[in-house]
Amino acid sequence: MSDDIPDLDDLLATARVVSLPMKVRFRGVLQREILLFRGPAGWAEFSPFPEYNDGESAAWLRAAIEAGWQGFPAPLRDAVPVNATVPAVPPADVPAVLARYDGTQTVKVKVAERGQGVDEDVARVAAVRAALPQAQLRVDANGGWDVPTAVAALGRLADYRLQYAEQPVPDIAGLRSVRLQLRRAGIDVPVAADESVRKEEDPLRVAREDAADLIVVKVQPLGGVRRALRIVAEAGLPAVVSSALDSSVGIRAGVALAAALPELPYACGLGTVSLMAGDVAAGPLVPAGGQLRVGDVAVDEDLLDRFAAAPERRRWWLDRLRRCHARLAGETLEV
Repeated sequence: MSDDIPDLDDLLATARVVSLPMKVRFRGVLQREILLFRGPAGWAEFSPFPEYNDGESAAWLRAAIEAGWQGFPAPLRDAVPVNATVPAVPPADVPAVLARYDGTQTVKVKVAERGQGVDEDVARVAAVRAALPQAQLRVDANGGWDVPTAVAALGRLADYRLQYAEQPVPDIAGLRSVRLQLRRAGIDVPVAADESVRKEEDPLRVAREDAADLIVVKVQPLGGVRRALRIVAEAGLPAVVSSALDSSVGIRAGVALAAALPELPYACGLGTVSLMAGDVAAGPLVPAGGQLRVGDVAVDEDLLDRFAAAPERRRWWLDRLRRCHARLAGETLEV
């Protein structure tokens, strides 16, 4: 067994599985399931989305073990700026979503939602721009467009002064093509890579292939704060720290990464607890004045009980934890 991986029994001893309700549908999710456990350094979150396989999910477990057993690097700043996130809602709902965020001056707008078209994306971005004329706006397609659609859509959306477009197409070759075509057309929309960093076996490939102007980094998918810091350093590109729809425990790790980066040129996508109707901390990590303070999170036992997942979902998550732990520890479970 690897020396830096605690025994499975140590994880299971404090494991709690919760199902947190969302205020709005986000990534198709209305209930966010999360497994938490507590190590010597504090509470940790393991929450890969249900569709992720064990190989991908093992990195999320390594990040949780770092948080619970090692803790975080020393911060270089005591607060980090964060953006508001507007899901793929109708334009009329945009003001209510923005009202959940205190003092934000940067907004990420979800686009390319399955079942919607570019006209709906433009209307949503226009509604955000109308509500916040001076804000920084960015869009996130989660790889939902093909190259021609991305170039055409961003040509239209550029009228709303975009800070950048996140993962407009699914693959690295497509990102590079979109970036080059935008440049040739004189469309000033930088391209950010998210899935092409966190879902690739080689997270530095996007930088080597000149496929993005900046990268989006998330603690859990990249295997922890320290590994994410190394990836940013080696990529040599500006970085945005974002969340994976975490509870306050997972957001705390994202804040630790943002606080430890030598440079933090962009607001972070760490305000997503504002989209949740429940959390595990009595004092949830939601922005105040457009920022999140660096500090520990106090998990509330009553909230763990209130949002406890159904028994069959708890069993599902504990089985997943066992399999991912076996991968990290170099063991093989019998099927």
